[in-house]
This record gives sequence, structure tokens and C-alpha cells, in this order.
Amino acid sequence: MSKTKIVDVGGVSVGGKRPLVLIAGPCVIESREGCLEIAGKLVRLAKTQKISLIFKASYDKANRSSVRSYRGPGLERGLEILAEVKSRYGVPVLTDIHSVEEAARAAKVVDIIQIPAFLCRQTDLVVAAGNTGIPINVKKAQFMAPGDMRNVIQKIESTGNQKIILTERGVSFGYNNLVADMRSLLIMREFGYPVIFDATHSVQRPGGAGDRSCGDGCWAPALARAAVATGCDGVFIETHVKPEEALSDKDNTIAFSAMGQLWRTLRKIDDVVRLA
Repeated sequence: MSKTKIVDVGGVSVGGKRPLVLIAGPCVIESREGCLEIAGKLVRLAKTQKISLIFKASYDKANRSSVRSYRGPGLERGLEILAEVKSRYGVPVLTDIHSVEEAARAAKVVDIIQIPAFLCRQTDLVVAAGNTGIPINVKKAQFMAPGDMRNVIQKIESTGNQKIILTERGVSFGYNNLVADMRSLLIMREFGYPVIFDATHSVQRPGGAGDRSCGDGCWAPALARAAVATGCDGVFIETHVKPEEALSDKDNTIAFSAMGQLWRTLRKIDDVVRLA
């Protein structure tokens, strides 16, 4: 397994030969109370199991299937809630941005900015994120080959920012379906930056329910195990206390109650891979 650069995200080291990192949280901020609840549960789990954790949540899901779909509290309120998560629990925070104007504002609060898969080819957005100087996690678009991410990397590097992480989240496999190609993890790792596997979005079925996306969350743990065995620096998992009640991505979200056992398994696999 090739060695990658180490990117520091609010005190969590991602890449190199560092232990596997967990990026986890709800798909979208549903409420202040709900966000703080799941963040607290994840932080306590991380402490008991010695997990390197980055908390994630979106303040706006700007790419929903339907105009009626819940999007989130918006930029201002969402950043306030994420700032509270960060100050209360001392955990690094990740959120995604969707416009150039959001980049600098989000960077004042979060430890790492995420570029959504659908937007990773938007040059102005990617460059604006790079100009913040903070770490950037770029999700590879479902329609892109892993080798195409070299161009995205160069856009960020043009700003002088080399705090880059790449995420694989599946590739389009016909209509309303995705497939996870584990070769992508190895190909993107050759660029020298840490690579994350997004287990829950890789089992999504975009637009599969007509006015919303659905998915096969039951397969996410298996794909996560395969990704860690293949070689990655972290796993991205959307989790919820009651997935069936989640306002976004409920079909592919993993129940928090299953997170402990899943992570113990992933860590054992990671230990073996890192000795190879």
C-alpha cells in the first residue's frame, strides 16, 4: 500500500501510516438538538474505542432530487450549530460547500471543507476552497474516472494549498445505481494524497425513489470492509440514531447502534493491512 502525505485536520492526522480515520455524522443537520446528540454519541464512541474522528454534517443539501426535499437549516444557522459541536466536544468538523461565496465563511468555523461529488469539476468553487488554506476533501464525481482527479488536485495546488484529501463514493452503473470499484482507491492514492472511502453514498441509488434517492444501506459495512482491506486512509459513514426517520439518505444511513462493532472490525482489518 503506497504511502501518502499526512494531512492534519484539527489535530487528526489523515494519511501516511496513521491509523484509520472515521468521518461520520448525519447527512444533514435536522435540528440543533439532534446534531448535538449524534455528535456527542460519536465523540464518546471515539474516546472509548480510541478512534480518530472527524464529525460531518451538511447545513444545506443543495442537490436534492425534489424541490420539496428537506435541505437543512442553511448557511448561517448551520455554521452556528457546527461551531457549537466543535466547541462543546472538541472534535474536528467537516461540512460541504456549494458556492464560491460560502468557502471563506465556512472556513472560519470548520476544520475541513468538502467539495460535493457533483461539483468537483467546478473550477471557481475548487479554487475558492483551496484559497481558504484549510484542508479540502474532494469527492470524486460519479461520472469521473479516478485518474481524472489529478486535474482537480492541480486546481487546488495552484492556490498553494496541498492539504488535500480525495474520497471515492461510487461510480454510475446504469440508471439510478452506483458501483464501487476498489481499484479507484489505489489509483487515487498514487497521487500522493490521503484517500477516503465513502461507504454509505457508495450504496446509494440516486433518484431511485422518483422524487428522492434511495439505497441499500445493508451493503455499506461489507463495502467498508473491502475498502479498508484494499487500502484507504479513512472511511466516511453517514449515521443516525433512527435512520428510518432521517430527513435525508435514510435508506443508506447506518444506525449508530451498529457503529461500534463495525469500527472494531474495520480497525482489525486496517491493522493487518498496515503490517503488509
